Amino acid sequence: MDENNPENAFALLSYINRDQYGDRPLFYGQYFNAKLVDQKDGDMTYGEKNGKYVESGNKIIPVYDPKASTIFPRMYSNQENHISAYKEWTGIKGDRTPTMGENLDFLFSYQMGHMFWRYFMWNFVGRQNDLQGHGGITKGNWISGIKGLDAIRLGPQDKLPLSATNNKGMNKFYFLPMILGLIGLIYQFRRNHHGGIVVALLFFFTGIAIVLYLNQPPYQPRERDYAYAGSFYAFAMWIGLGVMALADWLSKKLSPTVASAGITLICLAAVPGLMAKEGWDDHNRAGRYTSRDFAYNYLNSCAPNAIIFTNGDNDTFPLWYIQEVEGVRTDVRVINLSLLNTDWYIEQMRHKAYDSDPIPFSLTYDKIIQGTRDYVPFYDRGLKGYTDLKQIVDFIASDDPAAKARTQGGNDINYYPTKQFSIPVDPAVVLQNGTVAPEDADKIVKQVEFDIDRNYVMKADLMILDLLAHNNWKRPIYFAVTVGSESYLNLEDYFQLEGLAYRLVPIKTPPAPDGQTGRVNSNGMFDNMVNKFLWGNMADPNVYLDQNNLNMTMNLRNNFSRLAETMLNEGKRDSALIVLDRCLEVMPDKTVPFNLMMLRIADLYFAAANFNSMPEVDSTGMIINRGMELNDAKSKAAIETGTTILHKLADTYENDIEYYLSLKGTPHYKLIERDMGQALAVMQELIRLARNSKQDALVKELEGRFKAVEQKYYSR
Repeated sequence: MDENNPENAFALLSYINRDQYGDRPLFYGQYFNAKLVDQKDGDMTYGEKNGKYVESGNKIIPVYDPKASTIFPRMYSNQENHISAYKEWTGIKGDRTPTMGENLDFLFSYQMGHMFWRYFMWNFVGRQNDLQGHGGITKGNWISGIKGLDAIRLGPQDKLPLSATNNKGMNKFYFLPMILGLIGLIYQFRRNHHGGIVVALLFFFTGIAIVLYLNQPPYQPRERDYAYAGSFYAFAMWIGLGVMALADWLSKKLSPTVASAGITLICLAAVPGLMAKEGWDDHNRAGRYTSRDFAYNYLNSCAPNAIIFTNGDNDTFPLWYIQEVEGVRTDVRVINLSLLNTDWYIEQMRHKAYDSDPIPFSLTYDKIIQGTRDYVPFYDRGLKGYTDLKQIVDFIASDDPAAKARTQGGNDINYYPTKQFSIPVDPAVVLQNGTVAPEDADKIVKQVEFDIDRNYVMKADLMILDLLAHNNWKRPIYFAVTVGSESYLNLEDYFQLEGLAYRLVPIKTPPAPDGQTGRVNSNGMFDNMVNKFLWGNMADPNVYLDQNNLNMTMNLRNNFSRLAETMLNEGKRDSALIVLDRCLEVMPDKTVPFNLMMLRIADLYFAAANFNSMPEVDSTGMIINRGMELNDAKSKAAIETGTTILHKLADTYENDIEYYLSLKGTPHYKLIERDMGQALAVMQELIRLARNSKQDALVKELEGRFKAVEQKYYSR
């Protein structure tokens, strides 16, 4: 992939300036509560047309209320989740403008403390686990391994849950690497302060200076420790000098040869040896093929010549790799929604790639060149009913002044006049090309109707709408299951789950009581999930599965449960049991610990065991009545498996509760109070599932265990 396509002077400049990542205020800018009062023209942007550079419009610079602006702003994002995090990190109450003290508090507590020094401590003191942390006491902190010291910051460490102690990302270095590095730092400055200044500057500019420049808001999509690797390399130089310092000191008491050899051996064991011992298991990627296999599964969820929308690096780069290197499903076009906001990427989509035909966009390059239609607002023109999407896209593309609205800044911009769109459906076409199965012909709608309940769309949204308007149901269109719902454009009612992707189909499915998206293509999905898909050695206990892998297993278990439930509703009990068993086979508890998603799996095992009558469900979609229990071997095995799952879940959450209770009465308890409530709720849900499944002995056991932890909870 030719990312950014820097093939002319202006494209190269945009690439160097990292324009696609947007701007963040550094020396002067707004606080998060500043109101937008105006906008002004920024630098002119240029594009290439007919062999010449042409102006494509000015960048738009927002102007914020100066009363809520400051020098050196650190809390500038107006995203709701960022605002709540700013307040949590600094203690700001209400909607008032932060003070400079609070602004600097966020710099030192979050940007410096959480996003730099925490990573430094991971490398030279120890790491709690491999879970991404946002300031709580159970995820992503640094630890030393010295329980008394760790307890001061994180609470008692004696009753840590198994999920913590079994995490391969837990590394205890006992401060030894940091101490040796500090010795080396002092030694260098005493012996050669000029050299010390050079290394210190390297440490600063590859670490702290990057923190100041990036000006990161909270809730980063991933841990950013890799951004400061240069700084940690600089500190590692001091660790090496620390060995020299100790050898120099000991040589005054022993012979230089003995001192050097002895200190070298001791330091090798105490620092790199300890670090290798502790860190090897969470750096070892041997046998792990999850990224490759999940990419294979994404692509093989799609029908021939399909288009699949993905979002983010983890869901896109592996697909590009497996197409480019291994030649897997080169007929499928992968479209990354993050990049679809850029003109160069849209242009690449117009070309044939591998065996994939060009994307049928109607908007020409001059209509989407950077600076043009980057942002399209909504202006209500009182249109009634649903309007053909082609008309809307053509209206947005028009350069007629009558099709534009005047902004407060005096600029004329394109807009969309209604939020209600429709896509016509030709039943003959969707049946002939396999979009809809023959048995579902009676479910085909005359037109797909959807509402975009936003006051603007970005360029990526506009390009999706353009594709939907002009595809005419010729090519299958999919959204990866990991794409955020905001990118679905409220089309979820027309989604059909076929594996790791939702296919857009002209069949309307009302929202499920449990909030699940779309309908399930049971036959196609069964073949995918049971026969075709690959699972990256997740069942191998020697394979390290990090948080990214385990997060993906939530989607996978949900897909297995949805497929099994659909099979049961279609009267295919044996197929449902095959699906459930396959779920446990590829993601066993020993490698992918049972979590909340397993509640549904256990419930479905009990449902399959009591399959002689159609199950009744409550308002949440959970099964509440199954009739009489069957006594065949498969039913007995299903009951046994469901019971085992409930037992393991009870063990897990009871263990978690014991840890939470150990924090009661300490300042740390309020940080896990929500987790405590969830764990108690899960214990109650286990009892409900067992009772609904008429497992009386299991109900009695679980009630006893719940009463025991409940008594401890109220007695403290």
